[in-house]
Amino acid sequence: MVARPPLKVVIEAMRLEDLDEVQRIEEASFTTPWPPNAYRSELLTNRLASYLVARVDGRIAAYGGMWLMVDEAHITTFAVHPGWRRQRVGERLLLAFLDIAIEQRAHEATLEVRLSNLAARRLYEKYGFRPVGLRPHYYSDDHEDALIMTTLPLGDPQMRDRIALRRSELEAAPAPVAPEQGDA
Repeated sequence: MVARPPLKVVIEAMRLEDLDEVQRIEEASFTTPWPPNAYRSELLTNRLASYLVARVDGRIAAYGGMWLMVDEAHITTFAVHPGWRRQRVGERLLLAFLDIAIEQRAHEATLEVRLSNLAARRLYEKYGFRPVGLRPHYYSDDHEDALIMTTLPLGDPQMRDRIALRRSELEAAPAPVAPEQGDA
């Protein structure tokens, strides 16, 4: 077995030329993926939206979207390619969204997540999201409920300390390692 070198994660704005890779991750991650034209429309017309990608070795490993509505940052979509999961790529992307929310003076961040998606729920809880409600039968594919999760106020000292702690942990964490061929 050949040791693979650690790789750097780069978070940047999603571009139209990213949409084919984004769609592949979308289809690998969700039973009811957004249609290909949805992201194109969001990028071209939604002035409330911020869409980001996480690139590792030049390839998209994760992506997400967030809308800023009045003073609430709402994460609308978030996915990590299966081959890059559990390597803290999603954490880096989530932290970037929280940074944008703070820069844009959002009061709080919120999202919906499947009740059964325990890995995602743990990630969001780690970054200060807490359950605040339920959307019954939210998902159209199987009518699973969505858990609504919201942060403390982003300006709250407890929330700022949590973000600072998570950022320092990420900076000290090992860099991701490329998955086996065919996984990414």
